[in-house]
Amino acid sequence: MQVVKAGVLYFALVFGAGFLLGTIRTLWAVPRFGTRIAELMEMPLMLIVTIVAARWTLVHLSVPSVSSARLGMGCIALILMLVAEFGFVLWIRGLSIRQYFATRDPVSGTMYYVMLAVFAALPLLVVRR
Repeated sequence: MQVVKAGVLYFALVFGAGFLLGTIRTLWAVPRFGTRIAELMEMPLMLIVTIVAARWTLVHLSVPSVSSARLGMGCIALILMLVAEFGFVLWIRGLSIRQYFATRDPVSGTMYYVMLAVFAALPLLVVRR
């Protein structure tokens, strides 16, 4: 149960920050720099948020250093992120899944999927102090 709580908290922290940064990106950065550059500018910030959220969650919920617990936390968070992305976010934008994939920029879209993999793996990679 601890791993489930950790996965949910990790997801909530990263999704909340991503929602905030995504709003700023959409309203401020995209009109100035274009979609690709704005999304690529956001990614280092999201990587920092993800590292901090993973470390904070591991420490505050005392997730064991066992690989299965850490990967479980990351996988639960990833599943929740995908559900949120393909459900909530697409609903807000009024897009179907087909339209979503058709409109993704090939560069920033690919990097987004890499970031999702990093998001899932970070609980395993982050070292608790």
